[in-house]
Amino acid sequence: MIIKPKVRGFVCVTAHPAGCAAHVQEQIDYVKGKGPIENGPRNALIIGASTGYGLGSRVAAAFGSGAKTLGVFFERPSEDGRPATPGWYNSIAFSQAARAAGLYAANINGDAFSDDVKKQTMEIIARDMGPIDLVVYSLASPRRTHPRTGVVHKSTLQPLGAPYTNKTVDTDKGIVSEVTIQPADEAATADTVAVMGGEDWEMWMQALADAKLLAPGATAMAYSYIGPHHTWPIYKDGTIGRAKIDLERAARAIDAQLKAHGHGRAFISVNKALVTQASSAIPVVPLYISILYKVMKEMGLHEGCAEQMQRLFATHLYNGRSPQFDSEGRVRIDDWEMRPDVQAKVAAIWPQVTTENLAQLTDIAGYRSEFLKLFGFGLPGIDYDADIEPHVPMA
Repeated sequence: MIIKPKVRGFVCVTAHPAGCAAHVQEQIDYVKGKGPIENGPRNALIIGASTGYGLGSRVAAAFGSGAKTLGVFFERPSEDGRPATPGWYNSIAFSQAARAAGLYAANINGDAFSDDVKKQTMEIIARDMGPIDLVVYSLASPRRTHPRTGVVHKSTLQPLGAPYTNKTVDTDKGIVSEVTIQPADEAATADTVAVMGGEDWEMWMQALADAKLLAPGATAMAYSYIGPHHTWPIYKDGTIGRAKIDLERAARAIDAQLKAHGHGRAFISVNKALVTQASSAIPVVPLYISILYKVMKEMGLHEGCAEQMQRLFATHLYNGRSPQFDSEGRVRIDDWEMRPDVQAKVAAIWPQVTTENLAQLTDIAGYRSEFLKLFGFGLPGIDYDADIEPHVPMA
């Protein structure tokens, strides 16, 4: 079939297998071009490995340090007349590239919140890999079925306490408008914490410990975001922020357990705002990212997922380096984004943006380009008018 992008709201409902493979290869080429990451991980478990920072972490571990990687994700394969999700194609492309380079790469496609997927993971690690020395927890799911209670929790993107009104942009139509989001109640907040907080990460670490599959000195990390005041009511101070507070609680608990059993470490890495499938769904954030991209590109500071993860691995985790923590014990690779001169420029542009001057004052074109690349569109060297087979099996 001939596959073209079909955008509906903040998601593209089609994905191009060759384009996704090219996008993955771009990340691999970047990491390889930066040179080896010495003393890196040998056996890496990436939970949420198919897109975004999880995929970037897997690329950095494998192609920076030659690590064996096991990726866990929940993606939909192709159906009659319908392509698979981009994460499905990404994972196949990564695995093919890794194996061609002589690297071990295994995949589990299933509900990472479930006990069954954790059990499958432990079996593969024990059989094929050996003790894990890097655990990356990078799940971004809208819902979670709790493995103990069976309750289905759904996350929300809401402020707390009072309605929140600010500018936002329809990235497809290019219309700048105001959006008002009603506050979450206690139940919605608790549900969001259940989905996006730290309990499941703790369950993963406990499963590894119980199976005696954690290497001495293992590193465990999860990803978070803080951002500027523009986004705090809907992010840092909203329902997601409550979940991130719980994630930080889990990081401290896991860190204490690892240190008690082999001098390991667990922490949160606060990463840069990027165009991802998750960030596209958050009101206000796409407009902020469009402005941020313009500013950071003009200043020569822009990074994507691969660049961020390569820098995290090379300058904070390995190469003889140690993590540099902020006052809350977090690694900050959002440091370039949060530079005062960058944020001052963003703050100056923010109130001026209208529908009419959106293209001049922001990098909305770059936002749209990066968004489509998530789904395999707009990559150089791909003939998007050519017939292509959408049914690609997961090895």
